[in-house]
Parts: sequence; C-alpha cells; structure tokens
Amino acid sequence: MYKSAYVAALLYALMIGFSFLFIKLALTVAEPLDILAHRFTIAFCLAVLFGTLKIKIRLKDVFVMLPVALCYPVMFFAFQVFGLVYTSSSEAGIIQAAIPILTMLLAHYFLKERFSKRQLFFTVLSAAGVTYIFLMKSTNVQMSNLIGILLILLSALSSAGYSILVRKLSRTFTSLELTYVILAVGFVFFNGIAVFSHISNGSLSEFFIPFTKPIFMLTVLYLGAFSSFATAFLSNYALSKIEAAKMSMFNHLATLVTILAGVFALGERLEWFHLIGTIMIMIGIIGATKTQQQKGLS
Repeated sequence: MYKSAYVAALLYALMIGFSFLFIKLALTVAEPLDILAHRFTIAFCLAVLFGTLKIKIRLKDVFVMLPVALCYPVMFFAFQVFGLVYTSSSEAGIIQAAIPILTMLLAHYFLKERFSKRQLFFTVLSAAGVTYIFLMKSTNVQMSNLIGILLILLSALSSAGYSILVRKLSRTFTSLELTYVILAVGFVFFNGIAVFSHISNGSLSEFFIPFTKPIFMLTVLYLGAFSSFATAFLSNYALSKIEAAKMSMFNHLATLVTILAGVFALGERLEWFHLIGTIMIMIGIIGATKTQQQKGLS
C-alpha cells in the first residue's frame, strides 16, 4: 500500500548519502556558506520551475509552513555547522544517529503515533550500528565539549521536528507546496548570510568565482538538483504516507551510503567494523519498518 513511499525514502537516502562525496569535492574550491547558498539557489529555481503551474500558496499559508523551513534547512544546518566548530565529525555522527529515536518519541507525543517495544529495539539497533562505526573510525572521541554536543543535539532535534511538522502539514498541503516554501526559505537565509559575510570581508566579488571551476559546476548542480530539491520533495512525499519514525530510519541508510561512497569513490579503506555496523544498520531498518504498529507502547 505504501510501496511508493518506501521507494521515495530509499531514493532520498541514496541521494543524501552521495551528497557528502560531492560536498567534499565542492569544498576544494568554495567555502561552506557559499556552497549552501548556491545549492539552495539552484534548488529554489527548480522548485519555481516545477511549481509555477501547480502551486497556489497564499501569504498566510507561508506563515503556517514557515516552522517547517526553520527546522530544516535553517536550524538543522546552522546548528550542525557551528556544532562542528566545537566537536569532531565523529562525535556529531554519533549524536545524529539518535535522530530516528528522537523522531519516534516526538511522533508518539505530538502525533500520537504508536510503536511497540520490538520497533524501538530495531530502531536502537540501527542507531547502535551507526554509533559503532563512528566509534571504531575515531580513537579520540571524548564527547567532552558541551557546547558542541549541545549544538549537534539541537541539529538532531531540528531534523526530528521537521519530520513531525511535515507529517502533520502534509494533511493540508501537497509535497510540492511544502518543498517550495522550504527551499525558498533556505534560498533567502543562506544567500543572505553568505552575501553579508562577503560584504563584511570585502570579498563580494569572490561569491561567484567557484562557478569558473568545472568541478564546482558539477558538484553544486548535484547538491542543488538532487540533494536539496529532489530530497526535499521525496522526504515530504514519504512523510505524507508513512510514519515519521519509519521515515527517519532512512537517515541511517544514508550514513551507510556515505561510508560506501567514500570506500569506492575516494579510496577509503573498508574495515571489518564497517561490515558489522552495516549488518546492524540493515537489520534495524528492515525490522523497524516492517514492525506492525500496535495500539500503544507495549
């Protein structure tokens, strides 16, 4: 019945997973804020192109959907970027592995979505698989910087909040309408921040210089068209059909795709702990998404 929603969630995970590879390539020629600005410019242009004939949004509708866009992409990326200043990527990965668990709890409280102990077990198992890989990859994970931990946790909560709000608003608005507003806010916010930063540094002329590099053209097109526009639409569509907790499980699959992309595209080593973590992640995803919903917490 919800086959198309799971296909959308799978495509979402694949696109997000490969996005980190393209971000690494883009960072060789551009600053993080510029990359965010340009990717959301492309994404918003696509949203306008696809939505011109199908979207009829009133100003009051924008205000209703604004909290979704504030959660993601604004707060999610803002907290993540500043959190990584104070903590390592491994620590951030471990904390953000808890997103499906946070989503499950928030969905139960705000949306009255019910889950069984079996579903919770598989969700935790998948998160443990992600955590295990990050722990084994880094020998200096100390989880000692409270500011960094707090900011990454807020980023994770923003992602969970986004899923809850989309799940709720999808009863009123279409996936394309939600996507349009989300990307419009991202476009305004990140371009505003990037341009202000360049003006402050007297380097506004450098804002478009990365586009002179073919590698940046390729990477930003992927990040804008697929990793921003397509993923926003796919996640909004999936959340209109399946529970928020189940959809959030695909974030772990995206992490797995990122690891495999690094192995095969960047020549990173595939270690034995990757295989163990992968098995835990896949068993968790399959178990959690196939678990039948029950009438309460059992």
